[in-house]
Amino acid sequence: MDKASHRPPHRGPEPGQIRTELDSINLKMLEVLRQDGRISIAALAQRVGISRANAYMRFEALRTSGVISRFTAQVDPVRTGLGICALIFVTVRQQMWPQFRAQLSLMPEVEYCAITTGQHDAMIQIRATDVAAVHRLVSERLAGIPAVKASETVLILDEVIRRPFVLPSDYTPAKPEAEPGPGPVALGRMRFIRADAGRAKLKDLP
Repeated sequence: MDKASHRPPHRGPEPGQIRTELDSINLKMLEVLRQDGRISIAALAQRVGISRANAYMRFEALRTSGVISRFTAQVDPVRTGLGICALIFVTVRQQMWPQFRAQLSLMPEVEYCAITTGQHDAMIQIRATDVAAVHRLVSERLAGIPAVKASETVLILDEVIRRPFVLPSDYTPAKPEAEPGPGPVALGRMRFIRADAGRAKLKDLP
């Protein structure tokens, strides 16, 4: 049984939720909320350029439909003492995915986990106080899970980009470059060249 069969099924809106189409105004609202999740409805309406009533209605629709799932604080892990970030690529015994998920949920150091394609089955992102803590987690706790067949650890040297979320409006389609045409011909600068004697005799051929 392959790992794809253990992936959770794609879920649409929950019962009672309203499906919300993300038009340009909704996307603009999400862009503003990404920068400041504590902004007031009045300020949000002003930033987007719509009425306060319209902004409130759209905000509630985004929240009710599940587009906005929750509001939370974004914490700097370095300032909290968790200055080491590592990625752990795990190969899982295919018949033991439920056990792997259950054991992983008991590890508070795990910030993120995803099932992947390729050489490994899952990627785990962890935060730790130092490299020794990462080593203990991998060599003792993770290796002690029967569902884990093998692992490979990569230390993150610098987190260059870390966005709260990405929106479709972030993708600006590149405009195709127009191929240069021949352009207008400046007749006043054209020069007519007289055919040489050999070419002139071609008209005399039968």
